[in-house]
Amino acid sequence: MAGIELWYRLLDMLPFGWTQYAFMKNALLAVLLVTPCFALLGTMVVNNRMAFFTDVLGHSAFTGIAIGALLGFRDPTFPMIAVAVILAVAVNLLKNRIRTSVDTLLGVFFAFVVALGIMILSRQGGFAKYTGYLIGDILAVTPQQLSWFLLIAGIILLYWYLAGNAMIVVNVNPSLAASRNINTFLIETSFTLLLALAVMLSIRLVGILIINSLLILPAAASRTFARDMRAYTGWAVAISVFCGVTGLIASYYWGTASGATIVLFASACFVIAAISGRRSSRR
Repeated sequence: MAGIELWYRLLDMLPFGWTQYAFMKNALLAVLLVTPCFALLGTMVVNNRMAFFTDVLGHSAFTGIAIGALLGFRDPTFPMIAVAVILAVAVNLLKNRIRTSVDTLLGVFFAFVVALGIMILSRQGGFAKYTGYLIGDILAVTPQQLSWFLLIAGIILLYWYLAGNAMIVVNVNPSLAASRNINTFLIETSFTLLLALAVMLSIRLVGILIINSLLILPAAASRTFARDMRAYTGWAVAISVFCGVTGLIASYYWGTASGATIVLFASACFVIAAISGRRSSRR
């Protein structure tokens, strides 16, 4: 692909040893595509207190992988997305229609999707084949996967442009949103569907165990000191990209798992932001 070749040539101009490897070039491009999108989604996740929901989404990949294995899919991405979409719609439909709290409802779904997935995958000792999905491997990303990430990045940016203000209004005051003829159910459901799609497509990069952290930490760090929504979003994107790039390069030199290293950099940014924000509030 012409775009990939141009990207390779640009990186070849840099005076770093790791730029000679195609897998590092692909991984860096994946980071630059995924981290801004996760930061944008993460700001709404943190604002709406949806951290547990995204964790449930990530772990629903177990069930998607299991169903894909049963149906003979070589690549379980489509079954994973299908399960996540069904889960997202089910949560939105049920959360305002039953007396159980949202956290309890999510806990029930969490237990079900994890147990079902592990039960199916563990048949005849087959679970070990799928443990790679737990930690992910961003260094194994392919040009075809990069095309998918570019597509989902474009969809997220377009969605943000068209529905970003509506999402903020729904988040701040659902009653006000309804009075302005904003379909709160449509906004909430469309956002969760977009979130499900982004999470499932990125599972292979960072893994089921820590994908939620990549969503939450940059936005949580930004929220500790940002004064308005624009600054909050901008800082979240900057922190996410910074941690993604530095974590990827550090993992190359340290010989560590890239996804986990990126998340540790994001954790450090959150700690620094939280301490700095606390000190500034005392002045």
